[in-house]
Amino acid sequence: MLHYVTTNPGKLHEAREYLGAETITDYDYDYTEIQSDSLEAIAAEGAREAYREVGAPVVVDDSGLFIEAFEGFPGPYSSYVEDKLGIERVWDLAQTVDDRAASFRCVMAYCDGEPFAASPDPVDREDRAAAAAEDRAAAAVAGADADDGSDPLPVKLFVGSVRGTIVEPRGEGGFGYDPIFEHDGSTFAELGSEAKNALSHRGRALAKFAEWHDQR
Repeated sequence: MLHYVTTNPGKLHEAREYLGAETITDYDYDYTEIQSDSLEAIAAEGAREAYREVGAPVVVDDSGLFIEAFEGFPGPYSSYVEDKLGIERVWDLAQTVDDRAASFRCVMAYCDGEPFAASPDPVDREDRAAAAAEDRAAAAVAGADADDGSDPLPVKLFVGSVRGTIVEPRGEGGFGYDPIFEHDGSTFAELGSEAKNALSHRGRALAKFAEWHDQR
């Protein structure tokens, strides 16, 4: 059984759409999120800690909203900013700039304690500058040393991203920043779960992971 280590029921629901409810279960464990500007580093270390806690195959993810005019803020700190400020305040900030382009990014990290090639899969190439940075960061953390000084636990990374625009909150569905993130005329909160999963950052990362995991 594969354990999706998360405290967010919305993430688990989205994962089951791709992996099947019979093959994935949740494990409510709040693993440590290291302080880093890299989603890859956070997810990789989270997967290692989660595997040590669960003792069975695990997958974790870290995601963020990257607003271009704010040099990627809130990025890896998106959850903290949402909790402390709320998405309405993020929209208020976005209104102060003309260019409200943004992207959602998700990094999924898998660890089962067994050896495998830990090199990350290619990321989406919609933003080639960001993709190059993602590749460098992922390569750096995929073989990072374990905190106990032993050989590192291999971690496989899967990255998904989708570009959009920050808008005034609309819609009743989804979670997190979905109401203020518009893609192709609709906010993520205005989409049904099936439509959102088909194009969301997490859905794209899950699709890559599901294809790889089927062959694992």
